[in-house]
Amino acid sequence: MTSCLLALAGLTLVPAAASAGDWTSKDGYLYYSTPSTPAPDQRIDLKDKANTPSFVLMGGGPDVDQAFRWMIERAGVRPAAAGKPATGGRFVIVRARGADGYNPYIYYSNASLQTDQPATDDWVGGAQLGLSSVETLVIPNRAAANSDFVNQVVRSANAVFIAGGDQSDYIRDWKRSALEASLLELMKNQVPIGGTSAGLAVLGQFDFAALRGTVSSTQALADPYNKYMTLDPDPLTLTQYVADDVSTKGAGFLTPAPLFNIVFDSHLDSRDRLGRLVTFVARQIGGGSWGNGCPGGILNPGMAPKPSQTDLYARGIGLSVETALLVAPNGNGQLIAQRVTNANNQDSASKAFFVSTSQAPGQCAAGLPLSIKAVDIVQADANAPTFNLSTWSGDGQQIKLEVKNGVMTPDGATFYSAQP
Repeated sequence: MTSCLLALAGLTLVPAAASAGDWTSKDGYLYYSTPSTPAPDQRIDLKDKANTPSFVLMGGGPDVDQAFRWMIERAGVRPAAAGKPATGGRFVIVRARGADGYNPYIYYSNASLQTDQPATDDWVGGAQLGLSSVETLVIPNRAAANSDFVNQVVRSANAVFIAGGDQSDYIRDWKRSALEASLLELMKNQVPIGGTSAGLAVLGQFDFAALRGTVSSTQALADPYNKYMTLDPDPLTLTQYVADDVSTKGAGFLTPAPLFNIVFDSHLDSRDRLGRLVTFVARQIGGGSWGNGCPGGILNPGMAPKPSQTDLYARGIGLSVETALLVAPNGNGQLIAQRVTNANNQDSASKAFFVSTSQAPGQCAAGLPLSIKAVDIVQADANAPTFNLSTWSGDGQQIKLEVKNGVMTPDGATFYSAQP
């Protein structure tokens, strides 16, 4: 649930000029803070912070309350207890457009804007969990992404969430900026990071960049190289960006190491996107002894014969609306994704789809429809919510499909329902 409750909640909208002495109007960012405005570089060190990666991957539509609470807990934020005060903690939202809708939703526990009660449905209750502030930065251009104030706030965050919108804004304006370096520094320090919709799209090794607008499953399957199929990085590379290292400037945006070789897609059910996700995965596969592959592809089809080779294989994850994956290592160091949705979600079809292939595309070229056999999908849902990203395995329903001359069989609608 996100809604603009600025006037009702008495939230603080702070024009940057009032918060940072070096702000100039050309930077163009907006900063909102609930309930008050900390110094931009005020850091809250939390001794209980998880020392391993924490990612929330969300599929768009209604936000998943539990996912934000999990980020807060992983950040080491703790409520008041046994005579001790709450730890405090800064939860920061970054976005290119929009306003402060996340602030009241994350900070307060209910529509009465209480802070000392457990959260009701559609509220996170961050204050009751120990947060001291929820802050939103609207960062609409490169000047804003390079602003000292913006990056002081981001680098001081205990958790960061990338809102939805248009991922082309993030790739055009945030890639190779100071903001990207700040986000990478947070990931290095195991600060929880999440994203939904467009914010999810930019968390993969490869991203659908949407630089010329969106693309439908029908368009993608009919021509994997049509003008709307813009990917980042272009050309594809496994290089990961290192700030100030010019040899890595061709890398993709962010490319978190734990999410290596994965491409993400959201709104899979509501916008019928399984076909385009299959095409995104196919585009990663190059030619070799296994077959033709796709021009520009650099990964392999199939499953790895041993764990050390898993980084060579093309994979994708698609999420239905009101669905989130909580991603963190287990006790054995394997990366586990746990599917969650809202307690009041009446749609039992909120699913995650884990896509790989055991064969290369038979036909993948500009102007021609895609053909690929043996596309393997594992679903995570209410009955089988866990998937092991390290071994690429789970207990959910396993499905095979194929694409022949741009026609996917079975079609996506088969999988979106509660009982495919």
